[in-house]
Amino acid sequence: MRTHHCGLVDEALIGQTVVLCGWADVARDLGGLCFIDLRDHEGIVQVVAEPDADAEGNAAVIATAADVGYEDCLRVTGVVRRRQNVNEKIPTGQVEVVATGIEVLNKAEPLPFHAHENAGEDIRLKYRYLDLRTPRMQKMMRTRTRLVSALRAWLDGRGFQDIETPILTKATPEGARDFLVPARQHPGEFYALPQSPQLFKQILMMAGFDRYYQIARCFRDEALRADRQLEFTQLDMEFAWIDERGVQDTVEAMLRDVFREVMDVDLGDGAAFPRMAYAEAMRRFGSDKPDLRIPLELVDLGEVVRDCGFKVFTDWANAEDGRVAALRVPGGAALSRKQIDDYAAYCARFGAKGLAWMKVEDPAKGRDGIGSPIAKFLDDATLRVVLEATGAQAGDALFFGASTWKVASDFMGALRLKVGKDLDLVDAGWKPLWVTDFPMFEWDDEASRFVALHHPFTAPAVDDEGDLRANAATAVSRGYDLVLNGNEIGGGSIRIHRSAMQSAVFDLLGIGKEEAEAKFGFLLEALRYGAPPHGGIAFGVDRIAALMAGTESIRDVIAFPKTTTAQCLMTGAPSEVPEKQLAEVHVAIRAPRAGVDAG
Repeated sequence: MRTHHCGLVDEALIGQTVVLCGWADVARDLGGLCFIDLRDHEGIVQVVAEPDADAEGNAAVIATAADVGYEDCLRVTGVVRRRQNVNEKIPTGQVEVVATGIEVLNKAEPLPFHAHENAGEDIRLKYRYLDLRTPRMQKMMRTRTRLVSALRAWLDGRGFQDIETPILTKATPEGARDFLVPARQHPGEFYALPQSPQLFKQILMMAGFDRYYQIARCFRDEALRADRQLEFTQLDMEFAWIDERGVQDTVEAMLRDVFREVMDVDLGDGAAFPRMAYAEAMRRFGSDKPDLRIPLELVDLGEVVRDCGFKVFTDWANAEDGRVAALRVPGGAALSRKQIDDYAAYCARFGAKGLAWMKVEDPAKGRDGIGSPIAKFLDDATLRVVLEATGAQAGDALFFGASTWKVASDFMGALRLKVGKDLDLVDAGWKPLWVTDFPMFEWDDEASRFVALHHPFTAPAVDDEGDLRANAATAVSRGYDLVLNGNEIGGGSIRIHRSAMQSAVFDLLGIGKEEAEAKFGFLLEALRYGAPPHGGIAFGVDRIAALMAGTESIRDVIAFPKTTTAQCLMTGAPSEVPEKQLAEVHVAIRAPRAGVDAG
């Protein structure tokens, strides 16, 4: 139907006849002279319908052009010529197409929103096919396509095997909720959609495949937000006979090449990606995925304020699991009281009971150079040490967080990010970081047991099961995450490759022998038959694509995403199923119990 794409018409085609297909992005009738901006997935070119005494039927072309409406689907035949009024804003701006024929393939009814409007997300998702047609979304999705293509090419060229793993599999007791699928041929039994191919890729290493990858669809029944979906895409990788550094070095090489190919970016400016232990990341940044583009750090003040007399500080400074931390904000003394109150309200969303602050006008004047509602509770010596410890300068603001270690770290880390962005303190460029040495377990007060910080198949740093049992609360894992500009884009670990150690970890997680055998018997058995040391990593393709595309929401790089209420507005999913269909899979519906089945 066409000879060329709209966005690829250039000066090399001047004088040639072309046939184009696309949508009318803009149509203007100037009274016998009509202009149409014709758009396809490659871009836009200007089409002109003008009088020509030597061309019979041109009046019909002009009449057709004059009747063209927004988003009409057209086929245009015409001759390429140089434009008199060059448009530097588009790649085709040096040329235009003089129409000799215009065919309306399909008239568009009035649209629910205009591509050039800032339409709300709900209406964009309801009419997703129209949203995807816009240049913005076309660009987003093409970025994703280039990313996936580059990843595949890199891995295929380095001995990785692309192996598909099952979509219908077995429910697991850890992680998010599984999506369950009733097994019609096995009444009362269910498959689960995979949260990841984790166990299958480990089995593949035991089966001798050495290097595996898969662009895998994964499913988690969890609350949604800008960077989370019920179904998502991972790049899964697994290696046999490897240690942490081997995985990380391979991944760095892959990402450098892929970012260079897709974005012409030298990721990390050629240097090895920095590495930071989990404990250091939490202490300095209040986060296990710190954004290193923001040059602000937390300072621990527990020792400084332990006996200061300000109860809010002293209670937490002396608590076994307490933390008192400060954040110095250069130039922050210019913040208004309303801005500070807004930051306090923001911190409350992360568990803060309050946010103490100081404005430092002149640190050399001590108390007289400070404006703060808490200064009166601190003696001169404590004030002086606080200013010295934080490196406060004239014109700075200090924010203080005091709570349990986790809560104080969470809200002060969140505050660091918000202040850094609000005050335009974010450096340009790309800042990758490996976060390593994660705790093996964390204690769940509600369940009164340990839970795995990564997953229950991550190897501990110790090789002895007895050592792990004796020091479970402080045990460190061989897990690692890759962070880019404050986003966790990948996470992995060296896996447990001995059955005795895997059983010990299950036991520490409260997974008894019978339950472990019922749910993971096949894994424990496979580990007994000479399983090699192995490890791997999984990357969020959606997150990487969003970063490359310059958007904060992964919904912008997923063709048909769900809303934050887990719905597809376009198709109306989820929807009710007829009783007959439910009966075939031996499922009955019961009303949810208030406060029990929700969430």
